[in-house]
Amino acid sequence: MNRTKTYIAGDWTGDQNLISQLYKWNNNDRLLLNFVDAHELTQARDTSLACSIKRSLSERLNASKTFVLIVGKDTDKLTKGACRYCNNYSSYFSSCTHGSTLDQRSFIEYECEKAKRDNLKVVVLYNYTSVYKDKCPECLRYTGTHLNAYYKGTDGKYYLNYQDIKKAIMN
Repeated sequence: MNRTKTYIAGDWTGDQNLISQLYKWNNNDRLLLNFVDAHELTQARDTSLACSIKRSLSERLNASKTFVLIVGKDTDKLTKGACRYCNNYSSYFSSCTHGSTLDQRSFIEYECEKAKRDNLKVVVLYNYTSVYKDKCPECLRYTGTHLNAYYKGTDGKYYLNYQDIKKAIMN
C-alpha cells in the first residue's frame, strides 16, 4: 500500500483546540500546511468495540507516512481502548466474550506503538510552550521530532508555532 496520508492522534477531548487548529491550517488555501487526512479513510464510532476501532485505526495507519501525536496534560493517562474497559471483557475468565484477542493498550498506546513499529515519520506536538517528554507515551519519548505548539511573544502573548509545526509535518 502506498503511504501518503497524515495521521493525527491525541486526546480528542482535552486537546481539541490544537487538533482543530491543524485542520483549520490544512483547509486554508492561503497557508502552506497541506496534508491528506488518514481519518477520512474509514469510520470508527465511539460505540464500536475497542477491537473493531483498533482495526479501523490500523487501516488508517497503514495508509499513513506521517504520524502526528498531540500531547496534552492527560495524554499519558488515557485508558480508553483497553479491553478491560469494554463491556465484552470477562474479568472472571480474563477473556473477550466477543472472541477477540485481548489488548490492554489504550487507543493512544496502540497508535503510537504501531506508528513506531511501521517506521512512520513521527511528529510530537506538545500543547504547551515547552516540550514535556514525561507526558509523552513512553514508546515515542525519544522517537521523531518533538516540539512545543506555542511560544510566548515579546508582547507577552502566546502564539501558535505555525512555522515550526509546518516544517516538522511537511518535511
